[in-house]
Amino acid sequence: MKNTFAVRRQDLLLSSDQSLLDLDFVHKNLTTSYWSPGIPKETVEKAIANSLALGLYLHDKQIGFCRIITDYSTFAYLADVFIVEKHRGNGFAVWMTEELVKIPALQGLRRWVLATRDAHSLYEKSGWKPLQNPEFFMEIIDRDVYKKG
Repeated sequence: MKNTFAVRRQDLLLSSDQSLLDLDFVHKNLTTSYWSPGIPKETVEKAIANSLALGLYLHDKQIGFCRIITDYSTFAYLADVFIVEKHRGNGFAVWMTEELVKIPALQGLRRWVLATRDAHSLYEKSGWKPLQNPEFFMEIIDRDVYKKG
């Protein structure tokens, strides 16, 4: 089901071709993010291998990333979204989130979700809304998982 997806806009490329991903770049940015501090490189590799990972490239240099965790039938969770600081504020993340919901293999899903601490207004620009019924959702979370030996 994992067909390669790619879309261009001028000098930007959003692609699910994993051979284009710069794993060191992705790991460096995820390990310093608020949601996955200290994440091991092996965990990033495994996460990429088991989800629909997309790289965002400007002039063929990777500047962003996201993953979609999905069953390709009913549900998708958008995770690990980032644009490097140097390229933030240019609308690249909005464009990326607008395009990823158009991926042919992900059409007809009943629900998309994501979690963010501080980027609500960014996601709202591409159609995301707060949970209609947040009381329906529950979680198990281990914030120290990457600190364990």
